[in-house]
Amino acid sequence: MKGSTIRYEMKGTVALLTLDCPHESNAICLPMALDLEQAVGKIRDDDGVRVVVVTGAGEAFAVGFQPGTGMEDGQRLPKVAETLARIECPVIGAINGDALGQGLELALACDIRLASDSAKLGLDQIHRGLVPWDGGTQRLPRLVGRGRALAMILLGQIIDAEEALRIGLVHAVHPRGSLLEEALGLADRISGYAPIALRYAKEAVGKGMDMTLDQGLRLEQDLTVILQSTEDRAEGISSFLEKRKPKYKGH
Repeated sequence: MKGSTIRYEMKGTVALLTLDCPHESNAICLPMALDLEQAVGKIRDDDGVRVVVVTGAGEAFAVGFQPGTGMEDGQRLPKVAETLARIECPVIGAINGDALGQGLELALACDIRLASDSAKLGLDQIHRGLVPWDGGTQRLPRLVGRGRALAMILLGQIIDAEEALRIGLVHAVHPRGSLLEEALGLADRISGYAPIALRYAKEAVGKGMDMTLDQGLRLEQDLTVILQSTEDRAEGISSFLEKRKPKYKGH
C-alpha cells in the first residue's frame, strides 16, 4: 500500500498494520480512515490472515484527530474504530505510545491490548468541547465499568499504562523496546489455534454482550454445533489422540 497512511505487512499468518503518520503523532484523519478501510478489506479477502496486530510508527500510537482534513463542514468525522471492529479474526493492539482521544477509541476496538510502559491513555475530547464519537462512550464502560468510564470521559482524564492495567483497560504492560515483539509473539501463538474456533469465540463474546444471558447461551450452543462439522474440529481430535501438534486449515 505505497503512499498509504497505513503500513501493511505480513508476518507469516499475522497481518501487521502500522499507523504511519509519525510526524502528526498518527492523529486520525480522513485519508487514514479510508486507508484502514482498504487494509481491512484486504484482510477479509485473505484466508491466510489468522491474527492482526495494530501499532503506531514513531513515538505515539495515535493522538486525537487532524482538524481540517475533510471535516470542516461537520458532515463527516472520520471513523476508524468500527472498521477495525469488523475484522473477524483476533485483533491485538500494540499501544507503543500515547493513545489519546480517537486514538484510544481505535485501541478500544482491538480484542487484546498491550501497552508500552511509557504510554498514556485517555478520552480527552471534553477539553475541546467534544464527546467521543468513534465508540468510546460504549466500549470503555464495557471494559472498565460505568463509573470509571464516566470519570475518564467527563474529566478528560489521562492515565498511565500501569493504571490502565489495574483497571482492565489493557491486558499487559511491556517495555517500549520489546512491545512489538511481545505482541507478535502473542499473535503467533494465537494463530496456531483453529481459525474458525477463534472467529466463533470472538463472535459469541461480541454479540453476546448485547443479548440476554439466555440468548447468549443459545448463540454459544449454535456456534458450538456448527463447529463440530468442520475439518479443523476433526483435526483437533485426531492430533490430541495421536499426541501431535494440530495442523489447522480453517475448514
